[in-house]
Amino acid sequence: MYRILSRAWGRQHWWPAETPFEVIVGAILTQNTSWTNVERAIASLRAADKLSVEGIREVPLRKLKRLIRSSGYFRQKAQRLKNFVAFLDARYGGSLESMFAMPAEQLRPTLLALSGIGPETADSILLYAGNHTIFVVDAYTRRILERHNAVSASAKYDETRSLVESALRRARLLPPMFDALPAHERPEAHPPSAMSTAQRALPAQVYNEMHGLFVQVGKHYCLKSAPKCEICPLGSLLEGRRPT
Repeated sequence: MYRILSRAWGRQHWWPAETPFEVIVGAILTQNTSWTNVERAIASLRAADKLSVEGIREVPLRKLKRLIRSSGYFRQKAQRLKNFVAFLDARYGGSLESMFAMPAEQLRPTLLALSGIGPETADSILLYAGNHTIFVVDAYTRRILERHNAVSASAKYDETRSLVESALRRARLLPPMFDALPAHERPEAHPPSAMSTAQRALPAQVYNEMHGLFVQVGKHYCLKSAPKCEICPLGSLLEGRRPT
């Protein structure tokens, strides 16, 4: 899957953000909403000069709710942003560098203990903001792997994550082969950003790319209903079995 998608579509430049804290804000805001809605909320925070640890710390909760309203569930998400900054202040003196200096196996349970931070959000923070070597499992990933009989519908989050990490442990970055697919058949990737082009360990970069590629498959081909297997780059791996 990684070889096929990476060569067909190239880098996806996910996560689109300028700073690690912007990644964290996006990871919290994207829960139960579309990325388009998150982009609007992040633009509001940036315009108000609140897209920083200091900004979230100082902004009144009522104003924060108003700024991120487009992301949905804005009351809960505003409180989660406040809670995260309070946690960062209390445990790491407000320093993301100090937080991410912790080994992932120690930091992950700490993040999961925060209200409203589940495995997908915690792993997004670790991989995309902290450049830790950990794979992010989302609904697209589960759907694709289930339809390809790689995992069962009852597989736990960490079981799926471990499977992908094991499969990709020795993978390398691959050059795209754009001549093999017309441009109009490639999903549009995000423009490069400071975070999407940041230097990271090879396994972390491969996990980064695989997650972004799975998102594209899920959004454009492996739809929840009426999947487009016949035109999906991964269709040839289904061995004649078309999901319903």
